[in-house]
Amino acid sequence: MAYDTKLADRVRRAVAGKRRITEKKMFGGVAFLLDGRMFCGVASDDLMVRVGPEGHEEAMRKPHVRPMDFTGKPMKGYVFVGPDGCRTQRQIVVWVDRSTSFVATLSSHTRRRSPR
Repeated sequence: MAYDTKLADRVRRAVAGKRRITEKKMFGGVAFLLDGRMFCGVASDDLMVRVGPEGHEEAMRKPHVRPMDFTGKPMKGYVFVGPDGCRTQRQIVVWVDRSTSFVATLSSHTRRRSPR
């Protein structure tokens, strides 16, 4: 699956200068991670945003937002923002700031461990 490389470049600009950010190819697209935890990414032409379980309903009320159902099952705490919801750099910065703020609240003890 191809992804919108221009949107990915715009996310890169939004995170430029922020520390502890890495990038990883995932989901047929690209994911951006803070301290190893995904906070957003690009899949197809959508921005994937991690808003956390508590921020999910509020995010869903925003225009051009839908549940992230990459696996066929909606993932609470993650949303897709369609192209119309990230047309401007300012919109991307708002989503990136929201998602990095959430991920920064996670302690090292909340990291999921792979099943044995």
